[in-house]
Amino acid sequence: MNHAHAPVILDVAGLALDADDRRRLAHPLTGGIVLFARNWRDRLQLAELIAEVKSIRTDLLVCVDHEGGRVQRFRSDGFTALPPMRVLGEMWMDDGNGGRGTGAMRAMEAARATGHVLGAELRACGVDLSFTPVLDLDHGASGVIGDRAFHRDPRVVSMLARSLAHGLLQAGMHNCGKHFPGHGFVRADSHLEIPVDGRTLEQILADDARPYEWLGGALASVMPAHVIYRQVDERPAGFSARWLREILRNQLGFDGAIFSDDLSMAGARRIGGVEVTYAEAAALALSAGCDLVLLCNQSIDGGAAVDALLDELLAAEAAGGWQADPDSDVRRLDLLPQTTPIVWDDLMRQPAYQRSLERLP
Repeated sequence: MNHAHAPVILDVAGLALDADDRRRLAHPLTGGIVLFARNWRDRLQLAELIAEVKSIRTDLLVCVDHEGGRVQRFRSDGFTALPPMRVLGEMWMDDGNGGRGTGAMRAMEAARATGHVLGAELRACGVDLSFTPVLDLDHGASGVIGDRAFHRDPRVVSMLARSLAHGLLQAGMHNCGKHFPGHGFVRADSHLEIPVDGRTLEQILADDARPYEWLGGALASVMPAHVIYRQVDERPAGFSARWLREILRNQLGFDGAIFSDDLSMAGARRIGGVEVTYAEAAALALSAGCDLVLLCNQSIDGGAAVDALLDELLAAEAAGGWQADPDSDVRRLDLLPQTTPIVWDDLMRQPAYQRSLERLP
């Protein structure tokens, strides 16, 4: 079978690749890798790990969850400690003028600087993409989102996310808005439970989903939530053709890449009331409109679950169990940086980077 698509983003267990990692990364359905803190010792080790990944296939997309605050995988050996996004939202309102004065301007500049520093430091080590910014609204209910959200107001979230994305682009990196259409309203953590949001479609589109409409082409990729919006679809958003094809693509006009959230999370283990395997979940997500599917933290126990996903998904495709969007791999490749990263020591001397450091909150 001629594979023009590679939808699976997987992880590796340690600081360097072993034979099993290399075999999985060479699999025809593997499109990239997601890194965690366990894959980090220092900058030299990280750069060597990524270089080894790229030696297997130069088109493999190297990703990481590196947002700032409590979600920052690399924290030492020169990496800047970045603030949680709520700090930027607090700056916006700091002038007491509803975000129309100096507080808003300082917050947008700080958001741009944050994106620039975040992206430049990752790119200097070879990382291609960070899953940021969080576009969830801070309703105050969700512990898993919490201070990862910029603000409660979708207008503030949209403006700060646009500024952060501008900073990422300055560093040569694209972005990923998450978690569509919004995870901030529900209390349950989709890593551990299956959250249910009982609001109507009209309520969600008028509030939590607004940033996806307003940011438009500024979003390079989107990650949907493992949340069931029961008045819209019985399936979580990442497995719902209504949410992904009808609403996100057709109604809101999004044409970038769609990543599933981690298929090992509790919110992805039961779809439409039925327990599913990782391969079944992946096929359902791809059929619903995802271009790429993530399976995280499964290599650390020998990787049997990763092997099963790859082999079963390949067999299911051959049997007609799912069919990739012919544009999916184009969208994946579009996320690869188009510029050669500046080396770390040169980055430290770069005036634009130093100015951004000074503008961090």
